Amino acid sequence: MAENTAKELKVLLASPRGFCAGVERAIEIVERALDRFGPPVYVRHEIVHNKHVVDSLRAKGAIFVEEVDDIPEGAHAIFSAHGVAASVVEAARERALEVVDATCPLVSKVHKEGQNHVRKGREVILIGHAGHPEVEGTRGQIPGGVMIVNTVEDAQALDVADPDGLAYVTQTTLSVDDTRDVIEALKVKFPSIVGPDVKDICYATQNRQDAVRALSPQVDLILVVGAQNSSNSNRLRDLGASMGRPSYLIADSGDFDPAWLEGVSTIGITAGASAPEELVQGVIKRLEDFGKVAVEPLTGVEENVIFKLPRELADTAPGPVAGAAE
Repeated sequence: MAENTAKELKVLLASPRGFCAGVERAIEIVERALDRFGPPVYVRHEIVHNKHVVDSLRAKGAIFVEEVDDIPEGAHAIFSAHGVAASVVEAARERALEVVDATCPLVSKVHKEGQNHVRKGREVILIGHAGHPEVEGTRGQIPGGVMIVNTVEDAQALDVADPDGLAYVTQTTLSVDDTRDVIEALKVKFPSIVGPDVKDICYATQNRQDAVRALSPQVDLILVVGAQNSSNSNRLRDLGASMGRPSYLIADSGDFDPAWLEGVSTIGITAGASAPEELVQGVIKRLEDFGKVAVEPLTGVEENVIFKLPRELADTAPGPVAGAAE
């Protein structure tokens, strides 16, 4: 579509959107570690799923690696917000790494729930996406491993040794609706199964999905700012599409396709929990190339959650949040 500065575009901003408390904590951990220990500080995997955040921290001296074997012995290391398996913790110990754990406290809560079930003699089912870092970390934190299910069909096909000795836990960033359906299927097949209610899904995931539900009826198009490998961002895009709105997941303004504006006058914008606000503002700036833009922030749940920092960094002066808007 050709640029048309005469076109009038209305942008509705979902609320809440963008950074959650777990992401803010993880980024601040890297910032404080760099300030206290000096670069380099090694980070296993992306600290959060956002290239802009990772690139910002890399420029300040963080080195991102795939495994602890890639980190020099005795170096300072950080585990990402998604959590890690117990085997990774042990490998870090063997290399005498000075580790700071940036695992989101809500993910750690899932680890503890799974471990408690095992102690009570239950076999654990994990509702989540196999291969996602959070799922891989959780399955590696639960003794004896877990059975992973992602769909109702997965749940219905499960074959277990003791149907009366089962529990389930969930990946924090799944769609509430998808999780509810899988939980219901598990309860139908295994009536004595125990586990948390869907309300135990990450508050930020729930709030951002509710915001998209409120946004969708008011717009012609939904843009979700977030990384392609961000689970919660993909779920926001899926939710918008399920409500009958063309919905696209874009990393930043460079991914925007002007053809999407054909026949569109009102655009809804949200952002995944790992996406900094400056990327949202960049998308709005890009839209100004195609018409006069009026921006209206919507009201939504006000998030006041703050997670404590690890004690080894709690008394360090905080640096700026990487990738955040000025």
